[in-house]
Amino acid sequence: MDINYELYKVFYYVAISLSFSEASKQLFISQSAVSQSIKVLEKKLGISLFIRSTKRVQLTPEGETLLRHIEPAMNLIKRGEAQIMEASNLGGGQLRIGASDTICRYYLVPFLNQFHKAHPSVHIKVTNQTSTRCVNLLEMGQVDLIVTNYPNSSLSHGDHVREIHTFQDCFIASSFYYGELKNRQLTLKELLSYPIMMLDRKSTTSEFLHNIFQQHQLDLVPEIELGSNDLLIDLARIGLGIAFVPDYCIPKDGELFPLNIEEELPSRKLVITHNPQLPLTKAAKEFLDIL
Repeated sequence: MDINYELYKVFYYVAISLSFSEASKQLFISQSAVSQSIKVLEKKLGISLFIRSTKRVQLTPEGETLLRHIEPAMNLIKRGEAQIMEASNLGGGQLRIGASDTICRYYLVPFLNQFHKAHPSVHIKVTNQTSTRCVNLLEMGQVDLIVTNYPNSSLSHGDHVREIHTFQDCFIASSFYYGELKNRQLTLKELLSYPIMMLDRKSTTSEFLHNIFQQHQLDLVPEIELGSNDLLIDLARIGLGIAFVPDYCIPKDGELFPLNIEEELPSRKLVITHNPQLPLTKAAKEFLDIL
């Protein structure tokens, strides 16, 4: 179809804001011009893209489908504009990274600090999501790089996936509440008699641990599932259960100790990767070199 790009641009801004007035502000055009553009696009496509009411605007199912295709295209255009405007010496531009809050706090901060000191004029945008969701951000072109746990069933293999750190997951408990376990070796089966706390089912960590128990013909039913390792550590401190967390975020104050598990748990890795179908910005290449 011969449809002007500007019509899709208007659609995109209305769709992400669900507001004709907000889209007009973003586009620096009148609200009536926004409304007219949407009517023209709907007429050309032969469908309704929005459900309009006096109080709010909603996408129709067809509108949601169109947005899923338009959004990556808009992000790709923005990415191209940013890359063109980058100075050769990284005097400007943007670095967009996706990572979980745990990886950001306990691993990435020193590297981000090093990059920022070397290139203070580059804007750093960090998006916190689960490792699985970070892959989606990368595929949509919303970030340049992601740092994620590996293995990750959502992540494809290839040279663009680089290992940057190896870590071990641990079961940790409070010395005050579970001190009798310090000098004991527990099997995974014995561990099931205690309340286990872990990240929720949407995480790669949950997938990893459930797979381990299934390999030993055991059914893991956690007592508590959360979206934050920091919260798991806090709850372990007050004796609510035994938490499963990466070794690099275990506090060194002595209140918590790692349990001795008879079965050897496989180590995991942190990897950094980019979308091989998109060119890397100079800022992203520089950050890769630092890591």
